[in-house]
Amino acid sequence: MNINLKEDVKPISYIKSNAAKMMKYVNERKSPIIVTQNGEAKAVLMDIESYQQTENAFALLKLLQYAEKSIAEGNVYDHEQVFSELRKKISKK
Repeated sequence: MNINLKEDVKPISYIKSNAAKMMKYVNERKSPIIVTQNGEAKAVLMDIESYQQTENAFALLKLLQYAEKSIAEGNVYDHEQVFSELRKKISKK
């Protein structure tokens, strides 16, 4: 995802009058468009696949952050404890 500042920054008025063209642009190029209003960047228009990848990456980062916090708090188990508990749960079924 590379942003070309000359081509990928558009005012909202341009987006409004060329919506279908802009949707095609972001879907084909997989490059987001920065939408400006009154000369300031206000939003990003991007294809759904790139958006989903971004959301997935953030979810993974949150999991890593949670894991690091758990480790720092000492909430850890060795593999023997984990597998022992799993075997107990499986054998109950």
